[in-house]
Amino acid sequence: MGVFDRFERKLEGAVSGAFARAFKGDVQPVEIAARLQRELDAEAKVVSRDRRLVPNEFTVFLSQHDYERLTPYGKTLSREIVPELKQHASSQGYIFNGPISITYELDTALPTGRFTVISQAVAGAEATQGPGGSYGGQPAAAPLHRTRLVLEVNGMRHPLTPPGFIIGRGTSADLRINDPGISRQHAEIKVSGVGDDQQVTIVDLGSTNGIIVNGQRVTQAILTEGSRIEIGSTRMLIHAPSTDQ
Repeated sequence: MGVFDRFERKLEGAVSGAFARAFKGDVQPVEIAARLQRELDAEAKVVSRDRRLVPNEFTVFLSQHDYERLTPYGKTLSREIVPELKQHASSQGYIFNGPISITYELDTALPTGRFTVISQAVAGAEATQGPGGSYGGQPAAAPLHRTRLVLEVNGMRHPLTPPGFIIGRGTSADLRINDPGISRQHAEIKVSGVGDDQQVTIVDLGSTNGIIVNGQRVTQAILTEGSRIEIGSTRMLIHAPSTDQ
């Protein structure tokens, strides 16, 4: 409770003064901040002995009343919350796979004063502050949800954009996976084209244990939405995020 108490007190000092006066009796910004911190703790997944992956994209659903009163402050609130989430993550040994994004959306089924949160770990480069209260760091490419297909590995989504990337256990791999059954440079995902013309293939790079696509051992295969890949003991899925969000 010590870490949580410090986090909550710090957020309360940072964001609750003016906001509390504006939102008396409604959802309080400090409640959202504390809920996101708990989301990190609840969703942390072990990726190595001393590292745990946590969500970096958060969607906060608000009632009609709270949405109308809170969203004008969304960007300011995110600027206050994001550094605190980063500090908490650092103290707990958590890692983010991309920029932290906080988005506020309307849920008309919620009563005033209540809110819900969903989160996910999404791979991506640092991004600038965007619409709807999202917040990040350095400039980057378009948001992940605009990418047609992604490769999902251990809960992380990797955009399939040209020219692709190399999967392996070694430091030279673009997508590193800590799996003893995976070679240092195990397979290459090749991507060409965009939109409906996008083509994705996987090629075995002479790995020790090979690759399996949709239950069949292959040295090369075309990948489409729904393709399932196994290398070592790691399972991957090709899919379009827009179909399940």
